[in-house]
Parts: sequence; structure tokens; C-alpha cells
Amino acid sequence: MRRIDMIILHCSATKEGQHFTAKDIDYWHRLRGYTMIGYHFVVLLDGRVEEGRPLTMVGAHTYGHNTHSIGVCYIGGLDIDGNAKDTRTVPQRQALEKLIADLQQRFPNATVHKHNEFANKDCPSF
Repeated sequence: MRRIDMIILHCSATKEGQHFTAKDIDYWHRLRGYTMIGYHFVVLLDGRVEEGRPLTMVGAHTYGHNTHSIGVCYIGGLDIDGNAKDTRTVPQRQALEKLIADLQQRFPNATVHKHNEFANKDCPSF
């Protein structure tokens, strides 16, 4: 297993209430030239957590930090007009909290960060 010291939170940059899955993101990332989805986990609107890239593989989600991090993405992050907004549903918030707690238990030295700490983006929009 690779050394993990960060959990980095992302949004899918999709409009509020639109249902997408890890499979959709995988498709979008492949169109951009990735070998597969760049995130390790995707949290759906209903709170279900889907696995993306295996944890044993380096992610493709945060430039310069992929080798030692886990990428977690929630579906949403934009209002109806395409502006950054915290669109997390109650089930998404609960699922994110549980997923982060589980990952920190598995990787006790991992700190939690937002994508916008490392890139000039609004992501994850909260």
C-alpha cells in the first residue's frame, strides 16, 4: 500500500440536484485523457459511496499531491446558474463524515483538505 497522509475533498462541478455516478465521472475523465476516474471515492446525492480508482493506485485529482493522497468527490458543487455553491444533501454530508472518519481510522496520519487549498478553484464549493 502506498503512503497516505492526505484526504482531499472535491466536488464534481455539476449543477445542484443532477444525478451522476462514479461511472459518469470515469467517462468524463477518460475523455480528458485519464486512464480511469481520478478520484478514489464518489459520494452520490442519496449518500451512497461508490469506489472509483483503487486505493492502491495513485489518484489523478490534485496536481502535485496525488502520490500520497486519497481523492474524495461529492456530486454537485454548482447552483442552477453554474456558480459555486455547497449543494451537499443531508445524506451526502453524513456519508462524507463517515467516509472521512473511516479513512482516518485506516490512515491515522492523514489530514483532511479541500481541493481549493492546492488549486485556484472553488472546489469543493464549501
